[in-house]
Amino acid sequence: MEYAVLTGIVLVAGVVLALLAQWRDWRPSLVVAILVGVAVRTLLLFTAADDAWQPVDFMESFKPAGVAILNGQDPVLASEGGWHFLPTIPYVYGFLLWLGIPWEFAGRLVTIVADIALIPLVAKLSGGPKANLRALQYALNPLALLVAAIHGQVEPVALAFGVAAFVVARGPGSPHRTGVTTEVRVRLRRGVAAYGWRSALARVIRPGGLLHRSLMPTGDDRHDLRRGMFAGALMGLALCSKSWPIWLIPGMVLLLPNLRARIVSLFFTGLVPVLFLLSLPLVVNTSLGQIREAMSVMGDIRPIVGDWGWAAQFSGGNWELRPDLVVPGTYLIYATMVACVLLWRRADPIDMTIAMLIAFMVVTPRLGAQYLMWFMPFLVARPTRFAWPAIIGCSAWAAYGYLYMTQFDENTWWALHSQWALASIVLLPILVMAMPWNRRNPTVPELATPVSASAEGRMKSAV
Repeated sequence: MEYAVLTGIVLVAGVVLALLAQWRDWRPSLVVAILVGVAVRTLLLFTAADDAWQPVDFMESFKPAGVAILNGQDPVLASEGGWHFLPTIPYVYGFLLWLGIPWEFAGRLVTIVADIALIPLVAKLSGGPKANLRALQYALNPLALLVAAIHGQVEPVALAFGVAAFVVARGPGSPHRTGVTTEVRVRLRRGVAAYGWRSALARVIRPGGLLHRSLMPTGDDRHDLRRGMFAGALMGLALCSKSWPIWLIPGMVLLLPNLRARIVSLFFTGLVPVLFLLSLPLVVNTSLGQIREAMSVMGDIRPIVGDWGWAAQFSGGNWELRPDLVVPGTYLIYATMVACVLLWRRADPIDMTIAMLIAFMVVTPRLGAQYLMWFMPFLVARPTRFAWPAIIGCSAWAAYGYLYMTQFDENTWWALHSQWALASIVLLPILVMAMPWNRRNPTVPELATPVSASAEGRMKSAV
């Protein structure tokens, strides 16, 4: 990489400025934060596009997907399985190439524009008086700059839609909420003390009871249904970009105010990807049989390990096809996600999402450096005590791969790669510490103490 020194200086300066802003409690206007983000990403766009080195998948997977759309072909089948996702982003690639924009710019414009959109979205996700500080810190986030402007990976696109879904689902009002389950639990516990189990449970689950009022809307609920629809559609667009935003769905659903809105959101989350899949025969020459074949390719994930974490220790940091590691590792991911939902079930849904995404990085057997961006907007918006050690550690590890390893020939790159992959194990405990452990049980507002049955009877007789 020819511009590694300049890029490194920009990244380090950004981290220093972000930490200085934290220390001095700078709260610039949102416009200033966005302009800073635009300026930094524009500089890196031109240096990366002008560089003789280009990421392999950027040239051999992403570009053929856009060219396939120009040629009226399915991007999954035409690029020989190089593109494993829905055609949403290749449609944009194809349009930019049709405009005559060189690929080195066109491919990165998609991700940079999405990453700039994340700056105000992080502010909205954060809320409160420090929202603009969080926006500035994301504008200078080194990993986001590497992924969006250097690699051109599509994580920023998925995150832009995913974070927007969270913002819409949360709606107006308090930026952080614990949901209705905690209130139901507390009221049930207090009701048991006052009335006994049967009477307390009846008061919760009967028609018109606490559970019904908490989950089911009353009166005119069109606004809540619209929130559910738009949030679900945005999450569906995130899934159209990549498949991993499925881990964002629980948090989005819990932010919605009632059961109907949640059902509507899930419906639209599934509908949007189906519509993009069915658009293939209308946009390119794809038959229904080819759609089934493309779906098979999209669902086929090769069990390659050797880039990250605990699995790299078994492969010596080399790429290997290891089903014996990937299969149990996949089940470990599922079990860990369930455990996070249970442990953070009383927390703010955003904190639960942070825990799930970071825990994924800790237990996954396979990972690309761009995966580490999944939790960045959420962690920047709601930082924990060890947020910045995790951000700096992950960014430094990724920068070593993007900037330093690309200076050498192929043989040297492979030798450095094994050391790089093995060293990633050091980040796992830092990531564990960065999880929102102290926000699993937020303080519940004091609820009125239930009135005893005898006292209730006396009040009714008095009336």
